[in-house]
Amino acid sequence: MSETAMLLQAVDEVAKLAASVAHGYFGSRLDVEFKGDGSPVTIADRAAESAAREWIARRFPDDDVLGEEMAGDRRPGRRCWIVDPIDGTKTFVRGVPLWGTLVGVALGDRVIAGAACFPALGESLAAALGEGCWWNGSRCRVSLVGELSAATVLTTDEEFRAAPRRRAAWRSLAAESRMSRSWGDCYGYLLVATGRAEAMLDGQLAPWDSAALLPAITEAGGVFTDWHGRETAFGGSAIATNAALAATVRERLNQHGAGDSLS
Repeated sequence: MSETAMLLQAVDEVAKLAASVAHGYFGSRLDVEFKGDGSPVTIADRAAESAAREWIARRFPDDDVLGEEMAGDRRPGRRCWIVDPIDGTKTFVRGVPLWGTLVGVALGDRVIAGAACFPALGESLAAALGEGCWWNGSRCRVSLVGELSAATVLTTDEEFRAAPRRRAAWRSLAAESRMSRSWGDCYGYLLVATGRAEAMLDGQLAPWDSAALLPAITEAGGVFTDWHGRETAFGGSAIATNAALAATVRERLNQHGAGDSLS
């Protein structure tokens, strides 16, 4: 078995494990704390990340781990597991099922493998370079839709509160599309990777929000870049599209200064 095939299995396993821990708290009454950036955190986030870290430490003791809730580092030249125990905690605490657990594996700035598990929906994604993207165990592909007028475009926050200069770009794109929705966080990327939507945009993301999603989109035949057009999970933002609309979407966004700095 190749290293990437091994990592595909491993990242899928640990994402499902951590997701099952988080799901055990889903729908219950939880105390919500707020971190310095104003984002919420609960015992479910911490328990899920702890489970992922323990699993990684047993099987890959020499690897680094970077997580949303327990920090860590990505040291140069070392393989790093990047964990978001609950992507969509605001959704989670309201009892809405559109949340997921994300785990990516990177070597430097290159993401090798990634997995996303959505236990409340009964769906999962796993991908690794050259190994394809797998949805509930079956190979998946992005859609073939090539016209914006027939496309579904998604974002987490239609107001782009963290990146207001990108708001006009989103609104223009949404107006030209067939349908726009704020089915956001990692759920939107699931829909693009499985051909149920054509574009997903986020104006601001942390590495744990995006690392798992880049290989999923690209191995499904799509295009994943930051708002500057760079194919990276570490650019602080994301535009994920099918291949047919990749150039069109980015061209439309650039007409409104999509690559401008966040402000």
